Amino acid sequence: MSEVYRSYTPAEKRKRAWLILRGVKQAAADAVDPKIERQIDRIDAAAAERGQREAVALFRQDEKAKAALAAARAAERAARGKDRAAARDARKEAERRARATETALRRAGL
Repeated sequence: MSEVYRSYTPAEKRKRAWLILRGVKQAAADAVDPKIERQIDRIDAAAAERGQREAVALFRQDEKAKAALAAARAAERAARGKDRAAARDARKEAERRARATETALRRAGL
């Protein structure tokens, strides 16, 4: 498996599968059309570019969530009285957001 993160659209997945199927049939007949490989490479390149942009955005979101969690923890430690309950709720929300971004990174395989 390649180390490049690719993000395919549903249409790209269908088109790529169809092209691969055509390539396999042509390979069985020993008459492979080079246009099929070029089309697959074009789809892969577009998906790799999109995947790179999405990966950067996911990492940026994760860093922001971690920074917000650290700030919320510090605010909770410094809070007293009624402010402490609000600070605790803010920390819990920051923890939820940090877990969500980590899950998104894991699902993407990054």
